[in-house]
Amino acid sequence: MAGICNTDIEIMRGYMGFEGVLGHEFVGVVEQAADAPALIGQRVVGEINAYCGQCATCLRGDPTQCPHRDTLGIDRRNGTMADYFTLPSKLLYPVPDTVPDEWAVFTEPLAAACQITEQVHIHPTDRVIVLGDGKLGLLIAQVLQLTGCDLLAIGRHTNKLAILAQRGIRTQLAAETIEPGADIVIEATGSAEGFATARSLVRPRGTLVLKSTFHGQVSLDLSRVVVDEVTLLGSRCGPFPVALRLLEQRLVDVESLIDATFPLEDGLAAFERAVAPGVLKVLLSTL
Repeated sequence: MAGICNTDIEIMRGYMGFEGVLGHEFVGVVEQAADAPALIGQRVVGEINAYCGQCATCLRGDPTQCPHRDTLGIDRRNGTMADYFTLPSKLLYPVPDTVPDEWAVFTEPLAAACQITEQVHIHPTDRVIVLGDGKLGLLIAQVLQLTGCDLLAIGRHTNKLAILAQRGIRTQLAAETIEPGADIVIEATGSAEGFATARSLVRPRGTLVLKSTFHGQVSLDLSRVVVDEVTLLGSRCGPFPVALRLLEQRLVDVESLIDATFPLEDGLAAFERAVAPGVLKVLLSTL
């Protein structure tokens, strides 16, 4: 099973110039693994960066930034929207029996949400804004809720924000007046306009975490970033064991984010559904 995410949609629009099989969010069964026979027959999820493990970057503990890496379904490696694909066994993680396939597909984006707490120490007293109510934004808000911070999620869709409100997370529509001065702002809108909005909401000496990847350019007044001494932090892939633990312990709701499931042969129709306004996660299944 594979998930369609915003990065897949942006690749269709020209992001990364990728040509090949799309897909990097998945759960599957290992059919062959000569170097890891214990994995054969197991349900697994996997990291997307196929790193070399030998360069200076890998040896210092930053394999996701390996300059020699290729990236599943994004850069020089065919992805998961197929009956079979290959990935180094060192990138695979067995899925707990209590986590259904439909949840396991969310491991990669949930790990990306967890990466924020790996990079930033968020205190319960911090005022934090998550900007964007797409799939990733909803996961980020749920992860940050676990820190006990003063959290506000902002988006454009009442039905999406309702998913968070049901979990006790404070929400607000983007069209309403938003109080600036947040300690930490997470930009997850998937749009260039979101950067400007996020920048306007963070306080001087605050932190702006950038999670969006999209095809296009962003305009940013770097002089104001310098004057206000704002920390800009790029945030991408994250820890899979942590994400799997959150799913296993049911600390994050992903079921509510599933909009539809299509068979693989109806992939084009699935993408049409995925880009429709207001739609959240669309899944592809080979079962």
